[in-house]
Amino acid sequence: MQPVVPFLDLSAMHRQVREELDAAWAGVVDSSGFVGGARVEQFEQEWASYCGADHAIGVANGTDALVVALRALGVGPGDEVVVPANTFVATAEAVVLVGATPRFVDVDPDTLLVTADVVAAALTPRTAAVVAVHLYGQPPDMDALAAVAGRAGVALIEDAAQAHGATWRGRRAGSLATVGCFSFYPGKNLGAFGDGGAVVTGDPELAGRIRCMADHGRRPGSKYDHDLVGQNSRLDALQAAVLSIKLRHLDDWNAGRQAAYARYEAGLRGSAARLVPVAPEATSVHHLAVVEVPGRDELRAALAARGVATGIHYPVPCHQQPAFEQWATGPLPVVEASAGRLLSLPMFPTLSARDVDLVVEALLDEASPVDPAVRVRRAG
Repeated sequence: MQPVVPFLDLSAMHRQVREELDAAWAGVVDSSGFVGGARVEQFEQEWASYCGADHAIGVANGTDALVVALRALGVGPGDEVVVPANTFVATAEAVVLVGATPRFVDVDPDTLLVTADVVAAALTPRTAAVVAVHLYGQPPDMDALAAVAGRAGVALIEDAAQAHGATWRGRRAGSLATVGCFSFYPGKNLGAFGDGGAVVTGDPELAGRIRCMADHGRRPGSKYDHDLVGQNSRLDALQAAVLSIKLRHLDDWNAGRQAAYARYEAGLRGSAARLVPVAPEATSVHHLAVVEVPGRDELRAALAARGVATGIHYPVPCHQQPAFEQWATGPLPVVEASAGRLLSLPMFPTLSARDVDLVVEALLDEASPVDPAVRVRRAG
């Protein structure tokens, strides 16, 4: 059955910029400059400026962004990195790939984001870094986390793969820590036509190491002199050209997501479907619209039968995944309890008010208590 309301629809966004995208494609083909070059440099400058940082280095994907950042910070075997357990597995994967140990921690029961108190309790003499995941589109309390990391003398890393344009107290994701890591996977708020990523920092020395490591450890300006053991993780020129075009529309597209979320919020208030809230100090870009609901799997099936497509982010916490359970140090009650209740609703910039209302109506019918005052409520 074709969904009446899809979970994600990128086509309307691409129609808005199709002529520019076609021209960019032709320009890259005509130039035969496919890796690096002027288009990549242009996007790096634009992305650094947008994030409010001095440096951005394009890499092949978001996982590589984390890996290269960790390596450039000197994190490796014998080190621990604090990671919230409710994140996409790439966050923990990057830690293991550099030879370090992920130290999984629980999260705030309301926002489902990592907190300074939880991080402080997890620090050990082996802790080398803390990863703050901007889950669903909003940053955690970055001031408090920076204070904890600063007192401990460890690096604070933003996993901002879901938070392009999000802010904490007016400062954009990517400028809130030692280093910020982004993914430009097609479904992200700023998405490429394939894989892509970037590392953002205000530290020029760190930026130089990251750039070197992402390009086979090459010495700047040299082709065959390699100062570091690096890797091949470069942003393609085509992806950079696409991202430059889309970046000009990012704030408008984020505003579309925010409007959809506000309509969800109004329609679901008081129902059994609890939207994960946004902290007053944060501006979320709502990469995902996540609700906690009882009977999640049955509800998801009922919504599908009504033509409403949904997702789950994430059904199995990292510390309970077969690949990572060896590093679990104990139960994480909030993460474990919420994993079975989380449901991601349709969310994309061009989601119409009518479609939001259809989703709300279906949720109120299927998930709300039998309360006429609630069941007749409609968004707006």
